[in-house]
Amino acid sequence: MGASRADKELYFVKLKELIARYPSIFLVNVDNVGSNQMHQIRVALRGKGIVLMGKNTMVRRALRGIMSENPQLERLLPHVKGNIGFVFTSQDLAEIRDIIVANKVAAPARAGAYAPKDVSIPAGNTGMEPGKTSFFQALGIPTKIARGTIEIVSDVKVVEAGSRVGPSEATLLNMLNISPFTYGMTVVQIFDSGNVFSPDVLDVSQDELLTRFMSGVKQIAAISLALSYPTLASVTHSLVNSYKNLIAIALATEYSFEGAEKAKEYLANPEAFAVAIAPVDAEAAAPAAEVEEKKEEEEEGSDDDMGFGLFD
Repeated sequence: MGASRADKELYFVKLKELIARYPSIFLVNVDNVGSNQMHQIRVALRGKGIVLMGKNTMVRRALRGIMSENPQLERLLPHVKGNIGFVFTSQDLAEIRDIIVANKVAAPARAGAYAPKDVSIPAGNTGMEPGKTSFFQALGIPTKIARGTIEIVSDVKVVEAGSRVGPSEATLLNMLNISPFTYGMTVVQIFDSGNVFSPDVLDVSQDELLTRFMSGVKQIAAISLALSYPTLASVTHSLVNSYKNLIAIALATEYSFEGAEKAKEYLANPEAFAVAIAPVDAEAAAPAAEVEEKKEEEEEGSDDDMGFGLFD
């Protein structure tokens, strides 16, 4: 039975209030998420986020009604499909994402369901009687009879990720008490301050962002210098290069300025600079010599002490 007009109006009002209050929205998929699991997720998000579910047609209609005030919400519409819901928050996005996906429930394989991952049956004794060998033969699983029970010879993949689970595979996995899948709320897209992006973006560290940013800045600076086209990234390099060119001109001509005087003095009398550097080296070596001298004195004092006899 569809929602009444009053319920729809309440939903529109609530959705509008939440969008106005919270800058970030998680679009989440809730396939195979039970009511108890949903309750546990709501409890984990208490004080940090609010979960809002609704039918897709009603959600789209509500978003279109708000888009006149917030046109950026149009970016959400293509993602409102399937069994989805919203999680509104103003907290750290990575932390909220971890809370959302943390609640997982193990589930058996069901015939006709899509497999979220590959499923393999490990080699070993199954404990099943030989009369059930037909299940393994139907799936092409190599077996042998050992001590009156069926033993799987080697690991075998029975279900591939993204494919539907067949009736034989589901029956066999249940007979072996294998619950290969885990179901929980998953994040489809994130809407933050008008931008929509994949949750994988949250896994990019700050160091990686800085490294990529600096790499881009260096490339822009190199291209700008090669084209002689000044940009914010290349202007400091251009100034330094220009300063070097001025010094080179001053050294080759009679022209001079304050910055070039020291370079000219060095070329005219390099021995003077060598003498100026020598005292610095001597001062740096002095503490080491003092330490060595002190060490020798301590060793001599130790030898003198050993010169006294026990009965002197």
